[in-house]
Amino acid sequence: MSEMPMIAKGTEELYLLPGMSNRHGLVAGATGTGKTVSLQVMAEAFSSIGVPVFAADVKGDLSGISQPGKSSTKFDERVTTLGLGDWKFYGCPVVFWDVFGKEGHPVRATVSEMGPLLFSRILNLNDTQTGVLTLVFKIADDHGLLLLDMKDLQAMLQHVSENAKEYQTQYGNISAASVGAIQRGLVALGQQGGDLFFGEPALNIEDLLQVDSNGKGVVNILAADQLLQSPQLYATFLLWLMSELFEKLPEVGDPEKPKLVFFFDEAHLLFNDLPPVLQSKIEQVVRLIRSKGVGVFFVTQNPIDVPDTVLGQLGNRVEHALRAFSPKDQKAVKAAAQTFRANPKMDVEKVITELGVGEALVSFLDEKGIPAVVERAMICPPHSQIGSITPEQRAAIIKASIIAGVYDTVVDRESAYEKLKNKVAASGPGTPEATSSGSGWIESAGTAIGGVFSAGSSRRGDTVVQAMVKSAARTMGSTVGREIIRGVLGSLLGGSKRR
Repeated sequence: MSEMPMIAKGTEELYLLPGMSNRHGLVAGATGTGKTVSLQVMAEAFSSIGVPVFAADVKGDLSGISQPGKSSTKFDERVTTLGLGDWKFYGCPVVFWDVFGKEGHPVRATVSEMGPLLFSRILNLNDTQTGVLTLVFKIADDHGLLLLDMKDLQAMLQHVSENAKEYQTQYGNISAASVGAIQRGLVALGQQGGDLFFGEPALNIEDLLQVDSNGKGVVNILAADQLLQSPQLYATFLLWLMSELFEKLPEVGDPEKPKLVFFFDEAHLLFNDLPPVLQSKIEQVVRLIRSKGVGVFFVTQNPIDVPDTVLGQLGNRVEHALRAFSPKDQKAVKAAAQTFRANPKMDVEKVITELGVGEALVSFLDEKGIPAVVERAMICPPHSQIGSITPEQRAAIIKASIIAGVYDTVVDRESAYEKLKNKVAASGPGTPEATSSGSGWIESAGTAIGGVFSAGSSRRGDTVVQAMVKSAARTMGSTVGREIIRGVLGSLLGGSKRR
């Protein structure tokens, strides 16, 4: 197995085994107890052995991982206490991402890739409204109308609403009230940044799997402080990203080290008011994504924020202090204590409330995948800077990135909005002209895609046009581009019911 730096030290040194890191993990603790530093230490450790990392930076503090740390009295005391000897400071290779394109490279998905199920989650739709949205996606598929950005979906909703009677026989009843509710939700989503997130060039998952020239894994940091103001969009985006990783990456079984480690900060937002059907699919994705070589670490204030069916799959655990000021808090502390493999030398329930900042209860999986006996330990200090970097440092890193320029320019190609606008006066729904409206584009795109790939273009040197064409290739489905790929959550549902 690859050697990994020490994560914490109690009565003995504690290491997170790379070969067991795709068995997932949990970092929990009250605000101010050291969760972010623990995340930073683990991200550094994975990067040092060539494992790329993705993490959301919800407070701006994690950006410091890009810079070498500095000595201080408090820092030196921790190094001495842990007996770490001659300590070296270094930063990690970093790529910054930002849905809003301000604090990092823009990250986008197409409406099609998100699919109706996740869109319903973002818009907080009820079952009836979700059914109508599913029909809208289906009609778009059947008529070769690509849904790429927000205006495509808005135009499609308007078109379906205006022609509901013509579509009713084939697709079922389409409620005008439901369409109206969806349209209002889209307006609100646009004001929260949805107009910036949905579009092209769409994110290429492989751009998250970079290793630098020194063999260090790149740490992908999503600027999430502004995104977190729209918690539904934040949680659904990370869920979509995890689903895309599951869908696009090949099976690798149990590798020597993960292909990617994914830190899901503020994980409680993912499970708040979650429909049962979606929760079951999240559980399924978490369970199965291990075989793709992806480790998922949930970071949250309390272990009870994560459903038991998911919590049971998180084998590597770092538990910082919890507070017990109320009966509810006391119940949560007891529940957290019971999730560890008991240590006969320690009253875990009592210790959880006594931990100092930077201290934690730690239990990692051993070589056989068995949780170790829980230990009270001090988290090692990071080699990189604790706290945020300056805007100038961030700008320099973004400019020097190997993907600089790939996602910066929005591409607005012909899709549902343009086709409906051009054909609304010439053809009605269900006519041969409308049904075949996407064929010309598909033929020309096929030629363009063939030319791009035959030229052997490199992902690192992608131009905006090449990135757009690859995004188009991902959007096209198996039936000559007519069926738009929905993503793993939609496919796991086995299709959608018509309403």
